[in-house]
Amino acid sequence: MVTRTAVGLAGDPINIGLVGTSEDVISAMTAAGWHGADPVTLQSSVKIVSSVVLHRAYPDAPVSPLYYDGRVQDLAFEYPVGTSAKQRQHVRFWLVLQEGDEGRPVWLGAATFDRAVGFSHYTAQVTHHIAADVDAARDFVIDTLVKAHKAEARYQITGVGPTLNGRNGGGDHYFTDGEIGFVRLAATHDLHPGPPIILADPPMVSMKNALFQALRPAASG
Repeated sequence: MVTRTAVGLAGDPINIGLVGTSEDVISAMTAAGWHGADPVTLQSSVKIVSSVVLHRAYPDAPVSPLYYDGRVQDLAFEYPVGTSAKQRQHVRFWLVLQEGDEGRPVWLGAATFDRAVGFSHYTAQVTHHIAADVDAARDFVIDTLVKAHKAEARYQITGVGPTLNGRNGGGDHYFTDGEIGFVRLAATHDLHPGPPIILADPPMVSMKNALFQALRPAASG
């Protein structure tokens, strides 16, 4: 339940899932204020450097490739923060089932917040550093979908499991309760009129989450 870098290092944890077609996903994320990330090219690479150095907006800035089940992400989105691509919310998605239990495609994703630009702790390459609380990034994505009335239902399934001292492909510390937050999306041209249906967690998961909340201050410190 973690992604991999191009050289096989453990990357960001899988922490979000969507149920819907690719059109549903793109429609929902766009309605929620997200921008599709540009592909990584020489032109986009120069543009993102200029954005960071000169504090210029680049809401479609590219994201680096990560791999899940041996495949690079199918879709990537970002939510600008501030005046440049230095800080941003971003999420990558992989299509994992053409038809899940609900009769619709299933996507798994990794959501994180880029807090700064610096050097990888492992390779010394220039990279974004992520904020440690990846659950906050997961919840931000879900909240934007709910506010945009594109979430019909939401629930959790267990992913990587409780992690207090994880490290991603750049060597950045992260912590997580280990749950994957799932959203069943409204169809492409539809809006969900009220709050989404929330499916309750099993009792043991609720107990685990409560315990993790008590440990969260230590993890963030």
